[in-house]
Amino acid sequence: MASMTYAEAFAAYAGKRVFVTGHTGFKGTWLVMLLREIGAEVMGYALPPPPGLSHYEALGINGQIAEVIGDVRDAGALAKAMGDFAPEFVFHLAAQALVRQSYAEPADTFATNVMGAANLLDAVRATPSVRSLVFITSDKAYENLEWVWGYRENDRLGGHDPYSASKAAAEIVFSAYARSYFAARADFGAATTRAGNVIGGGDWAADRIVPDCIRAVEAGKPVELRNPQSTRPWQHVLEPISGYVLLGARLHADPARYGGSWNFGPSSVEVRTVHDVAGAIIEHLGHGSIVITGDPSARHEANLLQLNCDRAHQLLAWHPRWDVDKTLSATASWYAAVLGGQDAAAVTRSQLQDYFPELA
Repeated sequence: MASMTYAEAFAAYAGKRVFVTGHTGFKGTWLVMLLREIGAEVMGYALPPPPGLSHYEALGINGQIAEVIGDVRDAGALAKAMGDFAPEFVFHLAAQALVRQSYAEPADTFATNVMGAANLLDAVRATPSVRSLVFITSDKAYENLEWVWGYRENDRLGGHDPYSASKAAAEIVFSAYARSYFAARADFGAATTRAGNVIGGGDWAADRIVPDCIRAVEAGKPVELRNPQSTRPWQHVLEPISGYVLLGARLHADPARYGGSWNFGPSSVEVRTVHDVAGAIIEHLGHGSIVITGDPSARHEANLLQLNCDRAHQLLAWHPRWDVDKTLSATASWYAAVLGGQDAAAVTRSQLQDYFPELA
């Protein structure tokens, strides 16, 4: 099958029902905004956003789509919401997504990321209208050996910390459902996706480098870095989202060819240290400073992680559109604009149109 353009992928969602778990979170808000721009009818299912600044509330998403404020650990509520809505497309993003929080709350992390995933898959199994499932996990699902080359989709899964282990376990649960139930289901495609660290406007979570930088600079305090030389495959949030949307449309059109697992990450030349990212954000904002605060009692965090995305390049014709400098510039400019009083929805829409000229 010939490569699918973004315009063709967007057309596949126009007027269709799309169910998104985790729609109140960082990635979820950007995905919902894009789906609305391309004419999809969206329902969200998620916990309310944490107290404080929220991209979800700033965009006014609660007044723009159907939604259920609920927990993926509540199997009955999740199944009812999906069954009543009868979507064609499902994107599963709901998760406890923070490594350090997983150390503090391991049981809750496993309950959300493993049993919540099983509940989602069971709801899909019981909803015959679903034609396409994009099941988001994480690059941290790989057993990280701290080597310099990228992990491929068939590399070993694992996890040192509870968060990483929970994402690896979710992949195993998905595989069981795919082979036990979904393989025999006509006209249905399902795939998992693993993406590197994403940054972008609207992220206010604790213990993430960009929002930590923004909060420190706004408070007139130095940015504190625990592991300044750790490297990550930094990419703008729209990079994996573009992959999810392409993949979802492909699964709908050709389920057998596009199932399995997919990596979405930047080129190895785009890898930067935590210190590099903090420094670039401060430079773009025009003020701020950095201090190194090593913690001898700190829990293990990966220092090196890179993805091999050849499958997505060759079969989906997906490639990152923004390099790391554009990513950092767009991220910093979003916060500068919104904290300076500009409307968050307008700034977000402008960056969507910058990334996707197809929306014009």
